[in-house]
Amino acid sequence: MKRFIALALIAVMAVCVFAGCGSSDTKSSDAKTADKTTFTVGFDAEFEPYGYLDEKTNEYTGFDLELAQAVCDNLGWELKKQPIDWDNKDSELNSGTIDCIWNGFTINGREDKYTWSVPYVDNSQVVVVKKDSDIKKLNDLSGKVVAVQADSSALAAFEGDDATKENKKLAKSFKELQQVGNYNDALMNLDAGAVEAVCMDIGVAQAKIADTKDKYKMLDEIVSTEQYGIGFKKGNTELKDKVEKELMKLVKNGKFAKIAKKYKLQDAVCLGKD
Repeated sequence: MKRFIALALIAVMAVCVFAGCGSSDTKSSDAKTADKTTFTVGFDAEFEPYGYLDEKTNEYTGFDLELAQAVCDNLGWELKKQPIDWDNKDSELNSGTIDCIWNGFTINGREDKYTWSVPYVDNSQVVVVKKDSDIKKLNDLSGKVVAVQADSSALAAFEGDDATKENKKLAKSFKELQQVGNYNDALMNLDAGAVEAVCMDIGVAQAKIADTKDKYKMLDEIVSTEQYGIGFKKGNTELKDKVEKELMKLVKNGKFAKIAKKYKLQDAVCLGKD
């Protein structure tokens, strides 16, 4: 009998080993999220006012990064701010180098590529030109060199699958649609006369115009509209749900609106207005 019991125990242990009983490798995503102590946010470090380097403090800050910090404070997590090359954002996310992309990240046209939070900003793509430019409306861009950031919503507005017929026609009228790495480079090209207009997110445009006084102006006509969300790796609903829950708490207690006002985005946000 004892030999039989011993054999039975060995059999049970063998089943457990092959089934992964007690193995840490079989933790669910929920468990991994529950054990989380750090939260790494990927962002474009030259995307003011959402994420950028503050020259006065030499620290990364911005609307999105302050929201991320507030979420981490609520959860007891450490926030890691990870500047990324925007063109490499997908590889950074899929490799696990970052936990999410939180940086004025457009949902429209990318709905099926990521697991998204609720939209929190309504955004528009606008055109910025020099203050003394004779370009006053979108049709005036015909024959001009226009700059956009690579893999940006502005580029998608002109060449993407969801681009309107009007925008595609407008883009074909350009002398050139120039792609650059970031908007600082685009505006440097505008200053140098290498381009005659820059298409960018309205929040970024407003921040740049405010920072440079009377250097630039923004056309009244918009190119397109879109919504921002927090992009997580496809299928990572556990982490998305946890972060989104804390984001909505910030909306409810008024901290979301306070941070939005600090960055002059109170008219752009779409949460907490009901």
